[in-house]
Amino acid sequence: MNPTDIKRPDYFHKVVDCQWACPAHTQVPEYIRLIAAGRYGDAYLVNWRSNVFPGILGRTCDRPCEPACRRARVEEGSPEHRRNAAKPEPVAICRLKRVAADYKDDIRPRLPQRASARNGKRVALIGAGPASLTVARDLAPLGYECVVFDADALAGGMMRTQIPKFRLPDRVIDEEVGYVLDLGIEFRPGVRIDSLRALMAGAIGGRFDAVFVGSGAPRGRDLDIPGRREAAAHVHIGIDWLASVSFGHTTRIGRRVVVLGGGNTAMDCCRSSRRLGGEDVQVVVRSGFDEMKASPWEKEDAQHEGIPIHNFLVPLAFVHDGGTLTGVRFEKVRPVHDARGRRQLVPTGEPPVEFACDDVLVAIGQENAFPWIERDLEVAFDDRGMPVVDRQTMASTHPAVFFGGDAAFGPKNIIWAVAHGHEAAISIDLACRGEPLSNRPPPHVNLVSQKMGIHEWSYDNAIHADRRYRVPLREVTAALKDIRTEVELGFDPRLAYAEAERCLNCDVETVFSDRLCIECDACVDVCPMDCITFTANGDEADLRTRLSAPAANLAQDLYVSAPVRTGRVMVKDEDVCLHCGLCAERCPTGAWDMQKFLIDAAHAADRLHPPRSVPAAAEAGAMAAD
Repeated sequence: MNPTDIKRPDYFHKVVDCQWACPAHTQVPEYIRLIAAGRYGDAYLVNWRSNVFPGILGRTCDRPCEPACRRARVEEGSPEHRRNAAKPEPVAICRLKRVAADYKDDIRPRLPQRASARNGKRVALIGAGPASLTVARDLAPLGYECVVFDADALAGGMMRTQIPKFRLPDRVIDEEVGYVLDLGIEFRPGVRIDSLRALMAGAIGGRFDAVFVGSGAPRGRDLDIPGRREAAAHVHIGIDWLASVSFGHTTRIGRRVVVLGGGNTAMDCCRSSRRLGGEDVQVVVRSGFDEMKASPWEKEDAQHEGIPIHNFLVPLAFVHDGGTLTGVRFEKVRPVHDARGRRQLVPTGEPPVEFACDDVLVAIGQENAFPWIERDLEVAFDDRGMPVVDRQTMASTHPAVFFGGDAAFGPKNIIWAVAHGHEAAISIDLACRGEPLSNRPPPHVNLVSQKMGIHEWSYDNAIHADRRYRVPLREVTAALKDIRTEVELGFDPRLAYAEAERCLNCDVETVFSDRLCIECDACVDVCPMDCITFTANGDEADLRTRLSAPAANLAQDLYVSAPVRTGRVMVKDEDVCLHCGLCAERCPTGAWDMQKFLIDAAHAADRLHPPRSVPAAAEAGAMAAD
């Protein structure tokens, strides 16, 4: 293998698994260290730069960072965990984000200020959800006049209408949406855009230089089975019903409720039903429990509130008595895999089962709807009715129209919408300045040694064996009394510190200098994970089998040095390295060093100002963990 080029921005970025997995590339270890140091405002601002909504996401994020967390892989290979039959658990990254939001001081003076002058360019943003708000936040400080249109009276989009208040209180949405709107963004509530042609012709709000479509996936899928029309009064589309509950239009539901679907919307529907009078609430899913699209913690929360989940049942008909809904009939199915491993659900042949109910909530998916975009406007659509959108630039086939969030690629989650918004803002800025969309600003990358003494580092390199700490919950009886009472209480500072100490500081990298190595093998001896090997070079497949511990995880790179004095190469498996620094402490020549890797994803403003990892007031001592 050729020596690893650690100057490539993505090499160490990929090693910081949590940040690599985050669509917005939030500097996760950085803000966790700041939380451990009690510097909540600084931790909040690290989040705010990249993910825009730390308090909202700290309660609702789908957490793509956590399955990637190195901590779980290390615990999986730990003899202690195997002895105790302990489940490997990642760091509670998402809930630590909420800690920064809950305990920060007033950070408003440290946020960007309104632009002192306009640049003459106007941007229309359709929908006031996370994607549009991210675009506006990035462009407004650059002098763009950003006008956000939304049919609802308040900004926030699906964050406000589809996430129940017991998960996400209005006060959190009001605060973080307010930070964005306070940048001088014009919000036009109650304005539904029914024609893109009219908007672009200047008939709605004047002329615009660019249009961003962040209208989400506003239409819930229906279920066309016998009885649907007859029982229509008590069969509700899940996302519409949640919006009606959010705005207070719906305040009660029948005593017996069946929720159809296995995603997060279904979990929100069933838990909301319990709070609005549903005493017998059941979730019915056509797939297996492990195949459900709902996040594992969402399923756990539903079951914790006494809601059963029934699997492998396909709805056959809504049962009614003269138009009055009485139940839902289901066919039992089982999974069968063909020779190519593809799964199909086939009937078991058992008699149908029927669930008695007074109301049904259909939460089987969401669809995009663009009847308001005329098909002769140079905005191309594919055979599924989705806009043709470039995944890097978020540009459509029309040079002035951009998409993001669920409107671009279908339903996903808030953090993806934020990531789309950042990229779209860069593209809109480039387009308005007449530059190619490929002229994107690069990320800011840095490597800085953390050595303070021979055996002392400016970060906490102790490995704590603590298991993941559970977030305290409100007592169930009290939680079910009020649909606006928040269920999760969040970590207090003591629990937050303990959970933060589980982080392995994966952004502090082991950096090797082949010129300083004397091949004493001290680093090999001291490594607790056996991830360092000195051996003859070879191709990657061969090297992976000849290491002290075979490197079977092909998704993780091998760090390979140039030849040292004997011609051997140093090979380090990046998969389970603890970043503990023992190799650097033991090395007599300083061939190993612990260097903090920083990568700050590019935003539209980076063409004017170099990005920073943390606010200027936070830089000194940011690495201190205690």
